[in-house]
Amino acid sequence: MKSNSICRFLLVSCFSVLVFSLNLAAQPLAYPETPRYPVADTIWGKIVIDDYRWLEEMNNTEVKDWVKRQSDFTNSIFDKIAGRDELMKEFLELDKVKPARYGFFMKKEANRYFFEKTLAGENVGKLYYREGKNGSDILLFDPVAYSNAKDTVVTFDFVPSGDGKMVALLLRSGGQEVATIRVLNVENQKFYAESIYPAGAVTGWTPDHKGFIYSAFQTSNHLSNDFYKDIRAMYHASGTDTSMDKIIFSREHNPDLKIQRHETTSVRYSSDEKYLLCALWGGPKERSFFAPAADLLKAKISWKPFITGEDDEITSGFIHNEKAYLFSKDGTAHYRLSVSPLDKSDISRSKIILSERERRLTYVSQTRDYLFVHSTNGAHHFVDQYNFTTGEISALKFPFGGATYVNTYNVKSNDCFLRVWSRNNPMTIYDYNPVTGETKLNLINSSPHYPGTDDLVVEEVEVPGHDGVMIPLSITYNKRINKDGSNVVYMTGYGSYGMTFVPSLNILFMPLFNRGVILATTHPRGDGINGPDWHKGGFKATKPNTWKDFISCAEYLIKHGYTSEKRLIGSGTSAGGILIGRAITERPDLFAASLHIVPVSNALRGENRPNGDTDAREFGTVKDSVEAMGLIEMDAYLQIKQGVAYPAVLAVGGINDSRVPVWQPGKFAAAMQRASSSGKPVLLQVNYDSGHITEEKFVGYRNYANMYAFALWQAGHKDFQLTK
Repeated sequence: MKSNSICRFLLVSCFSVLVFSLNLAAQPLAYPETPRYPVADTIWGKIVIDDYRWLEEMNNTEVKDWVKRQSDFTNSIFDKIAGRDELMKEFLELDKVKPARYGFFMKKEANRYFFEKTLAGENVGKLYYREGKNGSDILLFDPVAYSNAKDTVVTFDFVPSGDGKMVALLLRSGGQEVATIRVLNVENQKFYAESIYPAGAVTGWTPDHKGFIYSAFQTSNHLSNDFYKDIRAMYHASGTDTSMDKIIFSREHNPDLKIQRHETTSVRYSSDEKYLLCALWGGPKERSFFAPAADLLKAKISWKPFITGEDDEITSGFIHNEKAYLFSKDGTAHYRLSVSPLDKSDISRSKIILSERERRLTYVSQTRDYLFVHSTNGAHHFVDQYNFTTGEISALKFPFGGATYVNTYNVKSNDCFLRVWSRNNPMTIYDYNPVTGETKLNLINSSPHYPGTDDLVVEEVEVPGHDGVMIPLSITYNKRINKDGSNVVYMTGYGSYGMTFVPSLNILFMPLFNRGVILATTHPRGDGINGPDWHKGGFKATKPNTWKDFISCAEYLIKHGYTSEKRLIGSGTSAGGILIGRAITERPDLFAASLHIVPVSNALRGENRPNGDTDAREFGTVKDSVEAMGLIEMDAYLQIKQGVAYPAVLAVGGINDSRVPVWQPGKFAAAMQRASSSGKPVLLQVNYDSGHITEEKFVGYRNYANMYAFALWQAGHKDFQLTK
């Protein structure tokens, strides 16, 4: 271990002598010992000291032992928090009330409908199908029974063949992204012999139903920095030896296209199945190519440019009936939809058919004759319906504002359904007829009445930022609260990649609403609520706006009596780790507690993780002198100062996380444990049964019960204090 350090000396922080008094704790507790092996890096003339670089070696026994000791220590604290187990019980009670959760329905030519359904009390969903939309549910695949045979919990994605006779299943476990593909015979519910591993996704069956296209990883090691590199698009003929699978698109196979190792590729069919469309993203410019579908089995596929990346205005596109539909932006519009002949798919020759200046494009879906363009202004979602034949555009109307999605059963028909929900309304599912515009409740819809939802109030406000820019803030709370500064506020944010929180009701937050906790959802620069410019306002060199906007929202909530510094919880997940990490290192006085959930906490070392090259497009690279200084500024781990009174910290990681490995929250927790003078706990929670996310419902309930209980304890909520 010492040989890996530039500095040849060892400093050991003996946390056995650094103790802190926990609120109402009978005995003082000490952190597990964490050694320091300082490494000095010179970054464009700036010396950066990294005390805990050694924790990045996740396969090292010493690191594994340290992670386990930290996690065990954290669990021992969780077990002492009154209210944690009660919260878990309430989650389980809500689960009994919660209706069956349906995944996307997929309709096939044989009038078979395939779908995932998770019943109340079930940990993971099962695969079913129906003969006709209103037929009886027939169980096709039970991952629990399959898991028992494999001694692990399996989750799945599925893609049925067009004739409805076979299903390609992608089987995963422990929250991992790498999958095994198995093919299931629908008629006898037995697997065929072939097994494909390591795989990423199945993107579609061939029109003749004889095979499918999938993406393949080069390695199954999710901790390897090569994990997301050189992903290949492959073709597998059903029933054949997988060693005979054909590469249809890859960096090595298509050298003329100058693909970079970290560019991710995905090949799928156009809606009319006449063309193959290949999208590349993660590189300097997003690009795509198309080729005749008949080329799939030829020795060489004749890929032609579709979106070249040379025109910055074009963001994405698709092919429908020999025409290119292009989404683009200009200096004023948040998005434009235009159409051109397929052989002339450039923005200068295209005809604009839809332009929106007050909303941001979020999602696109289509049926045989219609395109549905989803957009948002932040508080509400909108859907514009475009008729491919007539060019007519109409706005869909819904019973209440919030989030709305049009989901299609099959692009070869006009059959579709709507999912509608808001910050204070659970999801409602409707059948929708795009020809007549008629909407009616879907047969699978069940909208239970959760205790407390009638009392919820939603406020959409704007907060003055540090530079005078107005920041959108969504506040949800029980109408009976008083704005006297005594309430606990749970404030969350993300602020990256132009992504925006969907305005939906989190059922797991209902027990907190009913205990008087306020939920504040921030929309800082870096997300996309106000369009591309809003995203660029928290991007690379402008990234400080992201956490400064979060801080401005915190100051607003305190100033207007929603909460106080002793009652405010801050939270950020994944790239939101930059937001919450820098918020508490810049303004530790504003927060009682902070949750860092699978967080990007060590941005300077971001390129030393599997998807680091892709993330460099958003945050910057150490290879550029200006961007490197920006990474240091947004690096929460490097901004920790000795002797500062920081808020309570819970850093959370998933042992199977390939996007944000455990060493990111681990290094942050180690440094914070050593530095903080507040006496408030700094804990590292490592979940050994999840990755970046988890598909297991009960694992998620446990994780949120732990996180909520910790944060509410530190925010002084009377129901969550230590009992032992």
